[in-house]
Amino acid sequence: MTWFYDPRATYEDNLAHGPFGAFAQDAPRDTAADAMEAPRHTFAGQPVHRPFGIPAGPLVNAAFCAAAFTQQFDIAVYKTVRTAAHASHPFPNCLAVRVQAPLDPDRLDTLCADADVDTARSITNSFGVPSRDPDAWQPDMAEAVRAAAPGQVLVGSFQGTRTGAGEDAYVADHVRVATLCVEAGAPVLEMNLSCPNEGTGNLLCFDTALVARIAAAVKEAVGDVPLLLKVAHFRTDEALTEFLAATATIVDGYAAINTVPARLVDASGAPALPGAGREVGGVCGEAILPAALGMVRRISRWRAAAGADVALVGVGGVMRVEDVAAHVAAGADAVMSATGAMIDPQLGRRVASVSWPR
Repeated sequence: MTWFYDPRATYEDNLAHGPFGAFAQDAPRDTAADAMEAPRHTFAGQPVHRPFGIPAGPLVNAAFCAAAFTQQFDIAVYKTVRTAAHASHPFPNCLAVRVQAPLDPDRLDTLCADADVDTARSITNSFGVPSRDPDAWQPDMAEAVRAAAPGQVLVGSFQGTRTGAGEDAYVADHVRVATLCVEAGAPVLEMNLSCPNEGTGNLLCFDTALVARIAAAVKEAVGDVPLLLKVAHFRTDEALTEFLAATATIVDGYAAINTVPARLVDASGAPALPGAGREVGGVCGEAILPAALGMVRRISRWRAAAGADVALVGVGGVMRVEDVAAHVAAGADAVMSATGAMIDPQLGRRVASVSWPR
């Protein structure tokens, strides 16, 4: 088992005992070139050796982030945090997904999922955005920030929590958790607008007016700290254009995409994941590369036409060095890999061994 996040173990076990595989082994932090050369790239204003890393999800604490840095993933996104403790969905959270062709993000496919993750190239992602209490995650995030060597950067991912207290409270909760991340020392923030675990049709990123209001409030609170928005696939160019036009003057960039939703069943046709509301889950990995590249191209075209000064992070389906180049060719300024990095923890070193694509 090479996976640094073990899908055969619970989220709580990974948090307490991980990382695993290559990430649990001592390795030289830097290649000779990195140790001797100044960073040649930037990410959200921060100098980096390569704008390549691991997005929010598998890096559940400082130990995982530190291992990612050691393995030459130069951007590490600390798993999304909240203002209060929030439990994970029941185990299992990751299953292998059997796909015959790349997923169409405009269609809800029914896919077979099973526990044979050793052969997986695409997986489910059904966690429910768990978070520890800030008293636990704040000092741990601070430790993760300190783990970054010169030319590396820690990103604090966060999201607000709906409590039924109304929109004002929801906005305030985003501001509070963003401020807590800044207090922990996160030099870059990412606001998670696209987690599929809270209803694929009700993602925050599809409520343009509310996102603009929240983003403005967060930016007012955090000042010059760069803020990225993590988004899902938008069905229409009209909706995407409206979203980008409303937010591009507020935020510093976008990361696309999170996952592609699918209805997940076992070999008998029953829901593959236990518990109400988990019939549909996010799929990540190889099967979503075309969907991710499509969103990067669409945002990149809009950015060029609008003359917008925003960064673009390509996420989704990055399994190989060639997939990094595909995201850059589509318009991404930085690229991240979650499933690919878990399956191949040497991916950061493979990317470091070649010239950054232009």
